[in-house]
Amino acid sequence: MSDDINKRTQETASKLFGKGIKMDPPFLMWRQFDKELANELSRHITGNLYSRTVLTLPERQYAAIAMLAALRAKEEFKLHVNAALNVGCDPRKIAEIIFQLSTYAGMPAVNDALDVYREVLKERGEWPIK
Repeated sequence: MSDDINKRTQETASKLFGKGIKMDPPFLMWRQFDKELANELSRHITGNLYSRTVLTLPERQYAAIAMLAALRAKEEFKLHVNAALNVGCDPRKIAEIIFQLSTYAGMPAVNDALDVYREVLKERGEWPIK
């Protein structure tokens, strides 16, 4: 079981975070405080939750970016919007999801998210959206 979860964790993390922007994932910070707990959290989040097949990785990323943008969690949003692009999420749909926040989280959340999204797209050489 342990080898299986470790393999799923590595494969899923590679798909999500293997290319694009250059930033340290939160996992590296977690490890500075508690290596074993960091590994357990990573296995839970990436190996158990993100590797489930009820939702596809793109569907999970659309949900994650909507929630993170609404929470105005800029660094996590940056990480996950990059991951969304890595797994094939449509850049226009990401923008539309961000605009949808206006009703529920307000325009300041929309503006913050669009600013971060544009930054990610520029870093990836994908700005402007085509």
